[in-house]
Amino acid sequence: MSRDACVAQVRDWQVEGRTVVFTNGVFDILHPGHVRYLAAARAEGDALVVGVNVDETVRAAKGPDRPVHPAAERAELLAALEVVDLVTIFEEPTPASLIEAVQPDVLVKGADWPLDQIVGRETVWARGGRVVRVATEEGHSTTNIIRKIAGPPEGV
Repeated sequence: MSRDACVAQVRDWQVEGRTVVFTNGVFDILHPGHVRYLAAARAEGDALVVGVNVDETVRAAKGPDRPVHPAAERAELLAALEVVDLVTIFEEPTPASLIEAVQPDVLVKGADWPLDQIVGRETVWARGGRVVRVATEEGHSTTNIIRKIAGPPEGV
């Protein structure tokens, strides 16, 4: 969904009294850790909005071989999950401007993010919202899946 359509839908939900939760990430090679994280995020409110990083910002952060799946495909997979109500792709290096536009009631990030490094926290707090850190799943990561698929390094 476009940013404008996303914002319009969120406003409608909020007028209806629904609590809107926002989270963001790469979500490349969807795995059980992602699904459990998103379910925990959705449990914090009535509607879950997920922001997905564009491919260029993923490559800048994770290297030239990432993402495995393009942003549109990652968004499609997320949108198919029952716990996800809306997905939008953002082009900026951080979700700050998207969070500013969406004005969610709850912002969720993984507990591996220190509170003082969670982008958008001030925006959410300024409107009386909450910032929630959700425990991450040990043993589940896209990087580990890629390593497993690639097999051991040559000569090992």
